[in-house]
Amino acid sequence: MEQSYTEASCRPKKSASDFLKIVGIFLVAIVCIGLLLFSGQVILQIIGAAGIVAIIYFYPRLNYEYEYIYCDGQIDFDKIMGGSKRKTIFKMDMDEMEICGSIKTAELAAFKDLKTKDFSSGLNDAKTYALIARLNNERVRVLFNPSEKMVELMWRKSPRKVLKY
Repeated sequence: MEQSYTEASCRPKKSASDFLKIVGIFLVAIVCIGLLLFSGQVILQIIGAAGIVAIIYFYPRLNYEYEYIYCDGQIDFDKIMGGSKRKTIFKMDMDEMEICGSIKTAELAAFKDLKTKDFSSGLNDAKTYALIARLNNERVRVLFNPSEKMVELMWRKSPRKVLKY
């Protein structure tokens, strides 16, 4: 029996809040370095050192990408932070899926009001797909950017549920 496996990934477009977080982190870094170097009080130096440690911990979390793994009818959506830390943020079996297709199709226009989990790049020219699934008695819309091979393997598993045009 043939095992079907593929993976794809995308780096989401930075939002305005992401840029504000980066600017805030750099401002806090400047203040912490100033406290550490130019403060004569030990408590302020400890606060500065703690701030720098916190920045080293939180900054890599702002650089992330999504990875989609399809293996034998199961799709995993992972978030890779800082290029090294992986966290599975959503997992779904193809049996839970109702329909999947490009967000530009008319069949998926009726599902725009559902609760949405966006794991796509957010770019206008990217091939973004929407996947409608029923999880815990709630319908969810998942946005992602699969590869051609992933769409093909999903279609082979469930040809009536996957719109591959």
